Amino acid sequence: ANDQRFYDQPGFKRTIFLSAVSLTMFGFLPQGNAIKTYKYNPITFLPLNLFEQFKRAANFYFLVLLILQAIPEISTLSWYTTLVPLLLVLGITAVKDLVDDIARHRMDNEVNNRTCDVIKDGRFVSTKWKDIKVGDVVRLKKNTFVPADILLLSSSEPNSLCYVETAELDGETNLKFKMALEVTHRHLQEESALADFDGLVECEEPNNRLDKFTGMLSWRDSLYPLDADKILLRGCKIRNTDFCHGMVIFAGADTKIMRNSGRTRFKRTKIDSLMNYMIIVVLILLSAGLAIGHTYWEQQIGNSSWYLYDAQDSSPAYRGFLTFWGYIIVLNTMVPISLYVSVEVIRFGQSYFINWDLQMYYPEKDTAAKARTTTLNEQLGQIQYIFSDKTGTLTQNIMTFKKCCINGQRYGKLLAGQYVLWICLICVDFSWNAYADGKFLFYDHYLIEQIKAGKEPEIQKFFFLLAICHTVMADTSDGECGQLHYQAASPDEGALVTAARNFGYVFLSRTQNTITISEMGVQRTYDVLAILDFNSDRKRMSVIVRESGGHIRLYCKGADTVIYERLHPSNVKREATEEALDVFANETLRTLCLCYRDISQDEFEVWNKKFLEASLATSHRDEALDKVYEEIEKNLILLGATAIEDKLQDGVPETISRLSKADIKIWVLTGDKKGGVTYSQTAKNRRMFSCSSALTAEEKKKQSEKRRRAEAYKEQQQKNFVDLACECRAVICCRVTPKQKAMVVELVKKYKKAITLAIGDGANDVNMIKTAHIGVGISGQEGMQAVMSSDYSFGQFRYLQRLLLVHGRWSYIRMCKFLRYFFYKNFAFTLVHIWYSFFNGFSAQTAYEDWFITVYNVLYSSLPVLLVGLFDQDVSDKLSLRFPRLYVLGQRDLLFNYKKFFLSLLHGAVTSLIIFFIPYGAYLVSMGQDGEGPADYQSFAVTAASSLIFVVNFQIGLDTSYWTFVNAFSVFGSIALYFGLTFDFHSAGIHVLFPSVFQFTGAAPNALRQPYLWLTMILTIAICLLPVVAQRFLSMTIWPSESDKVSEIWYLGECGRCLFTGAGGGCPCTWQGWDEMGIKVPSNPSHFGIL
Repeated sequence: ANDQRFYDQPGFKRTIFLSAVSLTMFGFLPQGNAIKTYKYNPITFLPLNLFEQFKRAANFYFLVLLILQAIPEISTLSWYTTLVPLLLVLGITAVKDLVDDIARHRMDNEVNNRTCDVIKDGRFVSTKWKDIKVGDVVRLKKNTFVPADILLLSSSEPNSLCYVETAELDGETNLKFKMALEVTHRHLQEESALADFDGLVECEEPNNRLDKFTGMLSWRDSLYPLDADKILLRGCKIRNTDFCHGMVIFAGADTKIMRNSGRTRFKRTKIDSLMNYMIIVVLILLSAGLAIGHTYWEQQIGNSSWYLYDAQDSSPAYRGFLTFWGYIIVLNTMVPISLYVSVEVIRFGQSYFINWDLQMYYPEKDTAAKARTTTLNEQLGQIQYIFSDKTGTLTQNIMTFKKCCINGQRYGKLLAGQYVLWICLICVDFSWNAYADGKFLFYDHYLIEQIKAGKEPEIQKFFFLLAICHTVMADTSDGECGQLHYQAASPDEGALVTAARNFGYVFLSRTQNTITISEMGVQRTYDVLAILDFNSDRKRMSVIVRESGGHIRLYCKGADTVIYERLHPSNVKREATEEALDVFANETLRTLCLCYRDISQDEFEVWNKKFLEASLATSHRDEALDKVYEEIEKNLILLGATAIEDKLQDGVPETISRLSKADIKIWVLTGDKKGGVTYSQTAKNRRMFSCSSALTAEEKKKQSEKRRRAEAYKEQQQKNFVDLACECRAVICCRVTPKQKAMVVELVKKYKKAITLAIGDGANDVNMIKTAHIGVGISGQEGMQAVMSSDYSFGQFRYLQRLLLVHGRWSYIRMCKFLRYFFYKNFAFTLVHIWYSFFNGFSAQTAYEDWFITVYNVLYSSLPVLLVGLFDQDVSDKLSLRFPRLYVLGQRDLLFNYKKFFLSLLHGAVTSLIIFFIPYGAYLVSMGQDGEGPADYQSFAVTAASSLIFVVNFQIGLDTSYWTFVNAFSVFGSIALYFGLTFDFHSAGIHVLFPSVFQFTGAAPNALRQPYLWLTMILTIAICLLPVVAQRFLSMTIWPSESDKVSEIWYLGECGRCLFTGAGGGCPCTWQGWDEMGIKVPSNPSHFGIL
């Protein structure tokens, strides 16, 4: 239902709600209001939790492995090698889910047992929320929560207003107002009248659209349209209103807040897809290859070996088939369950690092950065395109009326830097106006003189339009003149009404049918006949009023693109106003056009009938109203244009510059007018469907062919648009709707296969944020809708550079390093089984002890790489920001790709060869101190395992860029833990207790007391690691990476190349001082090849 075309779907139908008594009479079972957010009860917890956990692909995969291990014909590996890690993961997750669900149980009980007043037997009775039913009439008091979705009937406030706080719904703390129908507000104040209320509500089905409601009230033989402004949603809090009355229309699970509690769309990173694909391919290929090897061995050797006869005359092909599954089990350690657990732990930790970053904390609004998802951190380091809203995202969204054009004449302050008379820089004195806002500043004295003179009717109409054409509410609760407060739906409306207020046209109050304005000190009240609402597709709003003389006039304001095509041909100031609009736009000001038209009584009556019919439509109401609006908004007379300033946020130019240096392309998608350069129109919006009519078969075929060609042409045009736009250094899409914003993002994803990020602050950015790979919300002036739909959020645009260049880059590097090392250590561990297969007839026999296989990835090698994935950094955060070009590693997938994966595979294969064949050779030709050759399988397994533990833990030491005490402790602690547990597992005492489980009795003590075996391990470790050390040294010296060069700058403290070459003061690398971030920088960083 979040889709914009929800109401066009077949699932939409009308549902009737009545008062509770009538519902029972008509046979309807009212919906209960009790909610249930918990998942389990004591009986269902274990089966449901296990079912949910095994729905995850990784857990189900290991469950299948466990089942295969229970089949003796297939498995050569003990069942507990898979069971122990799986139980550990399932148990930790189950405990976490249990704790969360207990908290949900407590919250549900607390909420369901809240009370409010409900009409029962003709009087209000305190009733628990869970006992409220659809159709009940309730009374809500100040500072209480709304228990269900309720139709507002009346309130204690004049003009049927009710103020609510919607923080529980959308996170917004500013007050909103709801307004009851005038007829219900007037007649339903008393308890007796409420008890007798017998209205019928016909409305939409329950859905999750918080900002939309379509319905109709039938009462006393009249029909009244209902919309979202007349509905109090569950979760709202009544504020500044002593009490209000309403009728429950949706209860319990049908309320909009509960409908929004569903699961959000899951986003996967590029690394996830790459990792899973490569693992599956390698596992299947290796298992298939070894199964084929076993089939061949059976044909050549196995069938003729009498000592291998098992009384089962199976064919070699069948034995090969069983061996395939046996190797699937043996080789599953290439992708152990600890991999997925470790990845989640790393992502979880990185998310908290973002949340804890004080340098992304915005103190003015007490807003900290927040990672609202834990699955996308490394993708922050791969962004190629940023799509940004302008208003409120790049700008402060604090609107200030600066200039205007009235009847072709421009008024307002000239920009700084232009030659102006000093008198123009003195602020206008508004002391003559008792209602003036003291914070409002204006510098054009000539306009004030014109207004005071009252000789220009066009100027009077201009500011009268600003005072009357809006949906602002006036708060006059203090009752003092000059202490008027406005509550506007958008900052633009607030700025325009405030401007009119200071110029003498003061909006004072409104009811549902009237509006009161003070015109140069004279107070007048006008009848409001209709309000033609603004939306992002219409890009305009209008109001129809009956003026004092009885004649009817429509006042309209909107974007120039929609206003100009509706103007009367006789507008003489059209060109002058258009020129002024271009000037204002070039000065980065937000512009709107103002116009009006007179309407005859007969024309209005005909139109009003259509308007009322469209207002009562229960489906497609918005489309019906838009069509009716079009009929009256034509032949408009142009009055002029307004220009509003919205300053850039602090740090925006620097942030954009730094992100551009990181090779990130930034597109600005805005609803504002284009300014400065004239852009070519590269794409036009096309209609997807034509009007339906009766067609012959031949006509249908022709239309189908036309549609196919149109779709092909459209797709080619889209691709051309993307190709052209991507060649530009900067892209600005002007006058775009929310749907078009999402379409632009989707086109770049489709045709460029690029990683995208969308950032915005308002509800009109939600579609774009959800469409992009990563969505970022800014908690600004337009509420919290963008934040609630985002993956990451913070208070200002400038924090985006730190999110990407520091946290994103670190997360990407850490995850790539973690995965490369994890695969390396597991390939080195697992591929030993393959080399061993050549000596055991490819029988899927393991080369290690079962318990070593069980705990290798859990205890012996997990902590060091986990800490690298959490804390490692090749350069500091300051250097990451100082040298944005370091970011391109992630954009180009340089650290984890097919090549890097197979290099890790090759490195692991070479290490496994060394770990297998050097101990094999030592055991083949050596003897122990007792004169006996220790060439037994168990001693060999201990030697190979010991060598592996040293190699993989020292290897992570070589891969670590940022050393701390914790890293050192984890490396040496893992080695110590291995020897401690190995001697315990191989002791005689534990064998006596569990003889069938611990079978390597005395193997480790016997093997490791042989000095030459220690020499064997030292040789194995040296052969494995010395080439790596040499390669790292040569790489950093001859082929340094970008981060190596930056580290050289940082650690040398002076020009290292100058020291080595003996250069003097003329060296191009001499230090020039410290940059704005406190980093010492060379005068010519390009000498190092990093800029």
